[in-house]
Amino acid sequence: MDQPTALPEPTKPALGSVFFAFFRLGITAFGGPAMVSYIRKMVVGKKGWLDGVTFDDGIALCQAIPGATAMQVAAYSGLRIRGTVGALAAFVGFGLPAFLLMMALSALYVSTSSLPPVKELFLALQAIVVAMVGYATVSFGKTWLKKWVHILVAAIAAVLFMVGVHPVIVIILAGLLGIVILPASDRKTEMPVALSPGPENSFIILLTLAGVFFLLLFLFLPALFDLASTMARIDLFAFGGGFAALPLMFHEVVDVHMHGWTVQRSSTASLLVR
Repeated sequence: MDQPTALPEPTKPALGSVFFAFFRLGITAFGGPAMVSYIRKMVVGKKGWLDGVTFDDGIALCQAIPGATAMQVAAYSGLRIRGTVGALAAFVGFGLPAFLLMMALSALYVSTSSLPPVKELFLALQAIVVAMVGYATVSFGKTWLKKWVHILVAAIAAVLFMVGVHPVIVIILAGLLGIVILPASDRKTEMPVALSPGPENSFIILLTLAGVFFLLLFLFLPALFDLASTMARIDLFAFGGGFAALPLMFHEVVDVHMHGWTVQRSSTASLLVR
């Protein structure tokens, strides 16, 4: 009696293919969390690297942890496609275009910010940023503020922000208030399917790499270590994307560290020049 023939396992894509696929997607990555749908279209629909259920489980997992959702989904997709190195390839590829563009624009701004036309341009851009944040507020409000208790939590958080309470404290208090007053039905969520175990412990590997990175900064570039550790603390409390991180980042960069980092930046630049 003939034995059934086992179906061949799908061939894993090369790391270069994963990197450049997410790099090309990152070039057009406007809209923050909205990019998740484009990632899904690429890895599930166009490339066929993941099935829909696996990808949707990853979205649920990424929404349960802090940080920019689109970047996390990119890392999750790379992890499921090619393990730890795949996660790094997807994460770096997706974020690299924005990083390079911001470096170029920042250098241009530093060298031209004193020119009157540039000042006028950035005044106009600041107005556009306010409009974008306002649009995001309305858009997120329509999605999440569906009951009076949701509006109450948002209103209390807004008042606390306006009176100068630290954003981290506001987030913690809002979470505790939600636990107390939100109906139990609103807090029920389906647990995502756990990642299948692989030949490597991805969490330990990535945690070790991050630890080595911060240790090197602490030993050789303490000013940059202060900057990196502050941004890491911000990311721990920023759920959903960049808009969630803005008040935390504004508080830390402008209210807390502005003068000190200006001095440290000058000292670090002098050291690097030498």
